[in-house]
Amino acid sequence: MGCEIIMADFDIIIVGSGPAGVSAAFPLVESGLKVLMVDGGGTPQTHPSPPAMPYLQARLEDEQQWQWMIGKNFHALHNLGHVSPKLHAPTLGYVFKDFLSKNKIESKNFSAIGSLATGGLSNAWGCGVARFSDAELADFPFETRLLDKSYKIITQRIGISGGAQDDLTSYFGLDEWSQPPIEMDALHNYIYHRYNNHKQISEPHNFRLGRTRVAALSIDHSGRKACDRSNNCLWGCHRHALYSAAEELPTLKSHANFHHEAGFVVDNLSEDDGFWSINGKQNNEHRSISANKILLAAGTLATTRLALKALGSYAPVKIYSCPAAAFLLWVPKMLGSKRGPAFGLGQLSFALDIKNGISGFGATLGTSGLPISGFARYLPLRRRYSVDFLGGLLSSCLIGSFFLPGQLSNSTAMLNADGSLYIEGAYNDDTLDLMDAAKKQIRKEFARLGAIMLPTSFTVSPPGADIHYASTLPMRYFPTIGETNPLGELYGLKGIYIVDGASLSTLPEKSHTLTIMANADRIGRELCNQMK
Repeated sequence: MGCEIIMADFDIIIVGSGPAGVSAAFPLVESGLKVLMVDGGGTPQTHPSPPAMPYLQARLEDEQQWQWMIGKNFHALHNLGHVSPKLHAPTLGYVFKDFLSKNKIESKNFSAIGSLATGGLSNAWGCGVARFSDAELADFPFETRLLDKSYKIITQRIGISGGAQDDLTSYFGLDEWSQPPIEMDALHNYIYHRYNNHKQISEPHNFRLGRTRVAALSIDHSGRKACDRSNNCLWGCHRHALYSAAEELPTLKSHANFHHEAGFVVDNLSEDDGFWSINGKQNNEHRSISANKILLAAGTLATTRLALKALGSYAPVKIYSCPAAAFLLWVPKMLGSKRGPAFGLGQLSFALDIKNGISGFGATLGTSGLPISGFARYLPLRRRYSVDFLGGLLSSCLIGSFFLPGQLSNSTAMLNADGSLYIEGAYNDDTLDLMDAAKKQIRKEFARLGAIMLPTSFTVSPPGADIHYASTLPMRYFPTIGETNPLGELYGLKGIYIVDGASLSTLPEKSHTLTIMANADRIGRELCNQMK
């Protein structure tokens, strides 16, 4: 009598359908492996659609604009406490819905944000992309050439723009694969031309300005339309010019060996008979599905909870996030200018050498696609006077953001006895001094370019507000408990791989999503070789 052969349901299960999940999935699926991807998202159909006409036109003509500006359940008003305007937009409410409660995440002095939606946070990100330099990859336990191949694969697949051969070409390291930049608005053109015509006014190498490299199209690509500068980036792009991992699911689904199940919230992982299973709820029913290997790509916070729970580890782990600040620039020369068509995300970026070897990164965007009310609450005036004042000023203003390296974060995450994740935020003792030094440099450099930083506008955000979470389960050459090996495999749990930001070995100040995607692609390709 023969022995019964027990087989897993799938070769690979990927938990999460965001940028990391789909990037790991492509090489695995294309190699013929049987892959299941799960996420906790439903459909966004209950939320209003973004405006189909340009933002400024919609504000004048759309009689139903209250639905996507405020929301039927007053979504925008209920979320005014959040720093990011994306968290106020009713059209993006589905992206963030129920993430903390269903993933059992609590925080103190830390802005914990994530997504259960199909496509994850890429449905509502700033689209900034960058390649980590060799120096920034020095702590990563593999040869950088392996990641270079994946950077090329990812950028050519998703489409990026901004290549300009400017002073940030080497900083971003992406121009060889980039589409041309999206046309800038008048204010950014003014600043950019002043910088290029008067470079000698800046201290050598301390301040570099250039076009922002973004995962947004200036040329049609893979069925998606190029940006039409409609100012709708905050609300959602009906042309799909902004990259979202959700856009890649149809391509993956065209393979018979790929399966996707939405609405599956994974609560824990278990091992039995040499296989791993994901366990959780789907449509309020408990489910368990097995595989030979599991790839965690649920976002750094959710992935950390699942990994620590599987390890049974209750020791605190460091969580890196980039200390961030925002500020407002006024360009007097452009006072009274008319608001017009524009790309609603970062148009110019800058790199800043501060002191003690610490550098910072920032970007600026226009105000044409944002409601005045979002700014009025920050002024020391009554609301009606604030609106009147800003109505004449904002068209000549730019919004700036600024980030420091994640090594300045002192935040921690810890698994509680009940299986929930507790996060406590804190900055390094040097952070506020560095922010103050950066503020002075930024104010000086932009003043030379004809832009005045408005008094009191430079505001340091609480820990986690950047949403650049990383390095809770970092890759090491010789990992220990709570770390991963060069392939992202969790030490102590053979067959569990961390492919999102949790496994990054370090976190510089620049945008990290593209590196997460490239690393996930690298891990996926190596697993293909191992499983052939």
